[in-house]
Amino acid sequence: MQGLLIAGRYRLADSIGSGGMGRVWRAHDELLHRAVAIKELTAALYVSESDQERLLARTRAEARAAARINHSAVVTVHDVLEHDGRPWIVMELVEGRSLADAVKEDGRVEPAEAARIGLWVLRALRAAHSAGVLHRDVKPGNVLLSHDGRVLLTDFGIAQIEGDTTITRTGEVVGSVDYLAPERVRGQDPGPSCDLWALGATLYTAVEGRSPFRRTSPLSTMQAVVEEEAAEPRYAGPLGPVITALLRKDPATRPDTAEAEYLLAEAAEGRRPSGAQAYVPTQFAGPGQGTQGSGTHFVSGPTQGSGPQYVSGTTQGGAHFASGTQYAPAPEASTPVPASGARHAMTGPTTTGPGPAQPRRRRLRTLALVVAVAALVGGATAVGLQALNESRQPSAESGASSSPSPSPTATSTGKAAEGTDPASWKPVTDPLGFGLSLPEGWERTVFQDDGDLQQIDYSPDGGEHFVRIAIDASPDFNDPYAHQIDLEQQLKRLVDYNRVTLERNLYRDREGAEWEYTWTALAKDTEFPGPRRAIEETYIARDGTEYAIYMSSPAEDWETTAEQFKSVLQSWREPQSAS
Repeated sequence: MQGLLIAGRYRLADSIGSGGMGRVWRAHDELLHRAVAIKELTAALYVSESDQERLLARTRAEARAAARINHSAVVTVHDVLEHDGRPWIVMELVEGRSLADAVKEDGRVEPAEAARIGLWVLRALRAAHSAGVLHRDVKPGNVLLSHDGRVLLTDFGIAQIEGDTTITRTGEVVGSVDYLAPERVRGQDPGPSCDLWALGATLYTAVEGRSPFRRTSPLSTMQAVVEEEAAEPRYAGPLGPVITALLRKDPATRPDTAEAEYLLAEAAEGRRPSGAQAYVPTQFAGPGQGTQGSGTHFVSGPTQGSGPQYVSGTTQGGAHFASGTQYAPAPEASTPVPASGARHAMTGPTTTGPGPAQPRRRRLRTLALVVAVAALVGGATAVGLQALNESRQPSAESGASSSPSPSPTATSTGKAAEGTDPASWKPVTDPLGFGLSLPEGWERTVFQDDGDLQQIDYSPDGGEHFVRIAIDASPDFNDPYAHQIDLEQQLKRLVDYNRVTLERNLYRDREGAEWEYTWTALAKDTEFPGPRRAIEETYIARDGTEYAIYMSSPAEDWETTAEQFKSVLQSWREPQSAS
């Protein structure tokens, strides 16, 4: 599409960013002779008609929301136009990088600079709230840092405008899981304090280099948001108590916009904000001086350090705290067991090239859940609240966006077993840029879109047989074999889990690892119970991206699936940007 003229005026130059919802192009306005950014809604090409209308409505709402806000820290929307039956948004071009890119490339942001960034984001939010707009997706990827030092908030794709009717499904919470406020996970109506919570989580990520609540799956991340306190930030300096204040579980106890701005201004000057101390839980003052009963107990008095310190006690969930000790839940308490079609999701820091195992930021590949983690909409994950209590695989009903809807379930001797001759396969170029060949009739589904991690499924029968491509721009390990060994420890809880093979290999001249295993999927966990088998090839490309190519089917079909997997590996093509 490079060089395409849109609306007789905007000439597309090159792609400068993409996500689950769309692609952003650098373009030239041939009427006003200026550079602009144009957002293309690519997701509308790959979803059902009902979802397409909802996505189009969200894009129009994004433009309308941003247009209502007049502030130098909000990316300006110049125009909204229709092309190919889809809305395209023409915006101010910001030359620079996102805060997410800055964290990935630099590891961390210095506290004073993070406070300055937070101050400008807060001013943008204050302007938005004054205009009756809630952003609802504040996160590092939506904070732009221009080369001239400006900080701008962008992507109002899931914003809520006061007075507008909702364009989300009943029971959904829309936003990036890591940055959802606890009250939103519980299904309560969002308010301005939700954006402030997300700002606190964003600043934590900036100074620590990792998300405060990310766990091994979207579901366990949501549980952490609601039930756990963030680990004390180690590198926040004077910004620490401000982050703690913004991340209070009860929205009524968080600072309001004006107070938060004052606290951030102090931190940006390198001073520890005295006003933030009121929000910081303090250290145990001695035996017998804590509150009696269950719950996390705080004792008045000055704290030493910049984060919460806990008094011995027990929360309602049974988590025990020791004075000055951070809580880490036992894996058995928070990690769901994978189901049929269980391919691990991946998150973690960027590394370059293979070598000794070096786990850095602890953002593990998570196990695929037995619960549905719903649709991928806006550049964020829409999470069905019923997922907290129900156990079922992602499906069209639970919001997974597909193109088109998967065909009815096939038997083991049906459609999935066809297409064993690679000569009859069709080449597929995925919207994310990668390519592979598949038998005709395999349908695409977005399984996960979570920042650096994206997972795409192709299946002929709604998920009984499928191939999954996982792309992680920030892998937790720089050694695929070590990563798989680590993941296997989580999978050992599967019923009848048995390793067939797990060994190092070479794939496309890169150090890789192949892992094959079997287990028994339970009827309570999946629509496809019974003995299953899976295999994956994992490797790290030259640009540091980790790719995992995974295939799973009923064990009785494994002879066919194994042959198909070989053909998939032979046809695999990295995105053109990878090298």
